[in-house]
Amino acid sequence: MEKNIRREPAEDIICGRNPVIEALKSGALLDVIYIDGSGGSLELIRRLAAEKGVVLKNADDKKLSRLSGGASHQGVVAQGACAEYASLEDIINVSKNKRTSPFIIICDEIEDPHNLGAVIRTAEAAGADGVIIPKRRSASLNSTVFKTSAGAASYVPVARVPNLSACIDTLKENGIWIYGTDASGSDYCQTDLTGGVALVIGSEGSGISRLIREKCDFMIKLPMTGKINSLNASVAAGIFMYEVLRQRRG
Repeated sequence: MEKNIRREPAEDIICGRNPVIEALKSGALLDVIYIDGSGGSLELIRRLAAEKGVVLKNADDKKLSRLSGGASHQGVVAQGACAEYASLEDIINVSKNKRTSPFIIICDEIEDPHNLGAVIRTAEAAGADGVIIPKRRSASLNSTVFKTSAGAASYVPVARVPNLSACIDTLKENGIWIYGTDASGSDYCQTDLTGGVALVIGSEGSGISRLIREKCDFMIKLPMTGKINSLNASVAAGIFMYEVLRQRRG
């Protein structure tokens, strides 16, 4: 078995302390910085990341080596973002500018970038105003998401918020109803989705978290008649999104 195989890092990966510092100073679109250790220039990276609003995640040497393809990482690896994040206000203003009822997708801890990319792609096709993701425990706008979205990530506003619960409160203050998607809900075809709608799509494994579930105004479900009682998160999201579109066009 071959050992110590060195691979080139992905095109959106920046390795090493000085390259990461310069990327932060230049205002480059950075999604996540993975870091191991503290002191010296690593503290500068932590400070600059906090100033720029870039997510920092602690990582061990094994993860950093994998991300860097075996190249020298000096305890830090940055992953670039495929698009700039929007603000929550930006997404709320989309429907105001179009003079339409709000139509927003909330992803509650969807961690698979392929799923997030597929959700963004369908959101663009179905005419959603934007997608909201949490800062932690979520896939983000990396190159995998961009490729899976077929470029839709360049057109659909994506907001990354520090607190989904507070975000939902803001949406409600703007006249938007929150619809959770779960097997305990009512049939989605029998639910009026023509007003201001924010669809909450739960994580791949555990669905919608308890706190977010309690924030939902309604719960809706898909009928399941087979032996499998759940669908892939992005597939389910697509069905719900197109029901919103169908009702609004009907």
